[in-house]
Amino acid sequence: MCTLEKQGSLYILTITGPGEHRLNPTLIDAIRSTLDRIKSEPITSSTALITTAEGKFFSNGYDIEWAKSIQSNFQLMSRKLRSLISDLILLPMPTIAAVTGHASAAGLILALSHDYVLMRKDRGFLYMSELDIRLTVSAWFMALIECKVGNPTARREMVLKAAKLTAKEAVERGIIDAAYDSAEETVKAAVKLGEELVNRKWDGHVYAQNRVVVLREVLDHLDYDETVDQPKNTGSKL
Repeated sequence: MCTLEKQGSLYILTITGPGEHRLNPTLIDAIRSTLDRIKSEPITSSTALITTAEGKFFSNGYDIEWAKSIQSNFQLMSRKLRSLISDLILLPMPTIAAVTGHASAAGLILALSHDYVLMRKDRGFLYMSELDIRLTVSAWFMALIECKVGNPTARREMVLKAAKLTAKEAVERGIIDAAYDSAEETVKAAVKLGEELVNRKWDGHVYAQNRVVVLREVLDHLDYDETVDQPKNTGSKL
């Protein structure tokens, strides 16, 4: 479900396959296991992580079809995603999301949990779909969005209009850092940025401690998710 490649001082985590990369416990556990592999390796120099995905989707959000079968499934999925986001915040290195396809709802939150977000221009959009499916946005989603998106008008467009934003629009609104002409160019730019960050020779543990300070409000909200009920409508994406 995901692979890990070491390229110099960079780790490249790729969510594999042609599907929607829905965030069910199996995929989340696979990503967390890959992060554990990174953390278990001896860090002798500065490193950085790039997360990307194959196919049309970076991630199309929670796996609603899996979750709706049993009431407790949604709670389990939410709990595991919050653990994954915590892992990313605590990871002792800079992180970059190379978004090479659609990123919706929880999939967009996964991307925004990285320090930098780059995106392809030619395909894909960012979409917080909760309003369209009559679901309240969780407090921790909103805490992360508020930390990462400084413009309140952009936050309103994301959350209260459920806008499907192209890469160009997301750059203009300060939601992502940069956009590129193709998936290949996006990953190439992520590698270049990662190498620049590695060359700063920062201490990864100090970097993570500073990230914790910046995202303290997000970490505080990760202990509790008030939106654990199954969605009433599954006609759109979560």
